[in-house]
Amino acid sequence: MTSQREAVRSNAKYLHNVRPIDPEEICTYIEGEPHPAVVRQLLREEALDLGLIERDDGTFVPASEKPIPPRSPGIGDRKAVERLPDRYSNRLENLLVERYGVNWHEGPSGDLLRSTIRRFKAQYLERQAVTYDDDVAAGYALYHLPGYYAAIQYALDDLLERGLLDRQLRVLDIGAGTGGPALGLCDVLPADGLLEYHAVEPGAGADILEGFLEETGRNVHPTIHQEPIESFEPPIDERGFDLILVCNVLSELENPERTLRRALGWLEPDGSLLAMAPADKNASIELRELERTVEGDQIKPVFGGESHDNGTRPVTVYGPTVRLWPGESPSDRGWSFDVKPDLEVPPFQRRLQDGAGTSTDVDETDSDAGGMGDDQDTNTARTDEFINVDVQFSHTIFRLDGQRRHQGTLEGSARAKMADMGRHVTNRIDLTAAKLSHSLAEDGDAGPRGRTPNPLFKISDGSESVDHYAVLTRETSLNRGLLEADYGELLAFENVLVLWNDDEGAYNLVVDEETVVDRVG
Repeated sequence: MTSQREAVRSNAKYLHNVRPIDPEEICTYIEGEPHPAVVRQLLREEALDLGLIERDDGTFVPASEKPIPPRSPGIGDRKAVERLPDRYSNRLENLLVERYGVNWHEGPSGDLLRSTIRRFKAQYLERQAVTYDDDVAAGYALYHLPGYYAAIQYALDDLLERGLLDRQLRVLDIGAGTGGPALGLCDVLPADGLLEYHAVEPGAGADILEGFLEETGRNVHPTIHQEPIESFEPPIDERGFDLILVCNVLSELENPERTLRRALGWLEPDGSLLAMAPADKNASIELRELERTVEGDQIKPVFGGESHDNGTRPVTVYGPTVRLWPGESPSDRGWSFDVKPDLEVPPFQRRLQDGAGTSTDVDETDSDAGGMGDDQDTNTARTDEFINVDVQFSHTIFRLDGQRRHQGTLEGSARAKMADMGRHVTNRIDLTAAKLSHSLAEDGDAGPRGRTPNPLFKISDGSESVDHYAVLTRETSLNRGLLEADYGELLAFENVLVLWNDDEGAYNLVVDEETVVDRVG
């Protein structure tokens, strides 16, 4: 087999840039003429090393060297993720049938899954450790898979729009769970892309993840490492990872700071580390604290190769938060999260919900996820306790090459700095800041502590020590950019009124008919 493998590799290298590599042709060039199926399997096993993708007609061609294209053209015109694809829904339901029977959502098995979901939701809110057995893993897939599948695609949009993810992609997924982020990533990859995917998942979710990965296509090459990240050593020789995912797991790690620092050392020089957390107050703020703690650290890469230097590189926060003033970093509480359109209800969640009959239980997972400033839980009784199609998440992207989403600096400009906002109270000023929330007073809700019903958004220039909010009191064609801008987008404010909100301990930047707000491309 070794000699056959070498012969297949030799022929593939010869034909690499000549014509499609056809197993039925290559087998005739190899001593003993192995069956084309044997040659095809050897080509699949060598595809990563040879940089080949398998086409629908069974031939192999070089993977494209171009970046992965955006999901849709243009910032602010991003394609909505509408639903979890049927192939993943069907795979999950088949697994549930195998484990719990055809009527998995009814009777004792349905009661078990619903009580499991209730329990891990309560444990999460109480910040208790969750023990991951087969039932918990199934419950996580039922409840969290659709939202995680969508969230990762939105979080990757900025990297895609700037051409920072190549079609030949090497990925490490730390705490991969049952696979929501992995599936979303795989569905971003185009047909001519090649993905080497490594998952670190020591828990019971690894079995479910493995099944899902079988649905992702022949050019996704997965490896699941069932060991704790604390003892994991990456398979790095000459090349590091282009993308490292740390999604919805930081709060469960023994030492998240150490894990982030180790993982950053596994990146390629132009790679990205994407960390995500749920939108609830505790998890979101913890993510921002980690972001600020790791920022500026000097990381020594562990990958080798003559083309790479051996020095350290500083950790840069690429986005979505900004650092618009040199030497400044935010020190406010940092609760910031994105909100995207709800998904269609997947059939497995509807079945689980219907199996419970009419429910009056409280869905505690949504507490503190819809606003900023309220320190009190605002649980609302719901009849869809097991329906979870909200897409709300906090995220941050780190890089080691100094790139930021917004590279410019305001140093030397006439723009006001948020660190100095106290001297501008009751005055009108010009400033530049990123929009870091959806509207926090939607549907006319006065919000926590009697907050204004006017549209209100968290904004930041990266120098603030307390929260700043832009309040739209009078919409005009000249200030509509505040409403239209996407999360993380940069805005230029002219003639905005500064007020201090003593109840909130925050600054309100009042956008009225005298204010101009432009979206900075």
